[in-house]
Amino acid sequence: MKITLKRSVIGRKKDQVETVKALGLKRIGETRELTDTPAVRGMVEKVKHLLEVTE
Repeated sequence: MKITLKRSVIGRKKDQVETVKALGLKRIGETRELTDTPAVRGMVEKVKHLLEVTE
């Protein structure tokens, strides 16, 4: 699955900021290819309002 950070983490709750970091994203517009596992799905679900997900 391909995820892209679309919105800033500034002003977000600490757990959301840490989840975005755990997904390997640092900057707006940055994209990562991740394997589709239940753990990754859970993290994406938690911060889906900040991401764009392509499968």
